[in-house]
Amino acid sequence: MTSPTAAPESYYQRTGEHRYKPTAHAQGAWHPDEQHFSPVGGLIVHAIDHHRAGQQVAGRPAEGLALARISFDILGLIALDELEITVETLRPGRTIELVEAVASIAGRAVVRARAWFLAEQDTSAVAGTHDEPLPAPEEFEPWPMSEQWPGGYIASVEVRRRSTAPGRAAAWLSTPLQLVAGEPSSPHAAFIALVDTANGIAVREQPDAWMFPNTDLTVHFHRRPGGRWTGLDTRVSFGPAGHGVTSTVLHDVDGPVGRAEQILTVRPMPGS
Repeated sequence: MTSPTAAPESYYQRTGEHRYKPTAHAQGAWHPDEQHFSPVGGLIVHAIDHHRAGQQVAGRPAEGLALARISFDILGLIALDELEITVETLRPGRTIELVEAVASIAGRAVVRARAWFLAEQDTSAVAGTHDEPLPAPEEFEPWPMSEQWPGGYIASVEVRRRSTAPGRAAAWLSTPLQLVAGEPSSPHAAFIALVDTANGIAVREQPDAWMFPNTDLTVHFHRRPGGRWTGLDTRVSFGPAGHGVTSTVLHDVDGPVGRAEQILTVRPMPGS
């Protein structure tokens, strides 16, 4: 494993057309030699954006479509090492498009993602949701998340949180860091780069006694997110046979934008 770049003001540095080296800010919370999935998820969306921009240059339609769903399958520990991300359009179209991305380390796939892009049109006359907006970020108290969770990623994020019970919390997150050094990121990529944090803001049990990592993340959007804040209104459920679900209504400062789901493998921490 190569060492991550010390600590520039980004989570990744591009090392090739499809290759990205993590910085110390991408370090995970469960293991010091892994990457946190939040920035990995954002990086995969960033790579998908670049692939689709290349399609547009080549004369294939890419404008007028917006990311509506992306699902990530996490195939194992994501080492704190250089990632290669390959992207393929599986189902091109002017109104519906399906894209697949595979992130690999040393030739081994560690994440597979599929993203649906749908055409946009004016449906403002019928727009609505039963999800209530979160209070503004300034109405939440700062929360030192790094006192509960270790790792470079957690230390890089500003968190404001309200917790009402074990397994139930709402929070606003932002980061001053770029996703990829020297490269602008789309609103979707920047937003998704913080979403996987949901599994750590509303813990049912303390992570020094129980492990509950997620093996997937699925995000649905009913509108484009915007701004520097990602809002998470999160509920965590543990079942009786070692499985759990983290369910989150996603927000920006203008209101709800979609939902995220994570399946958990729940087990006692070894030695606890």
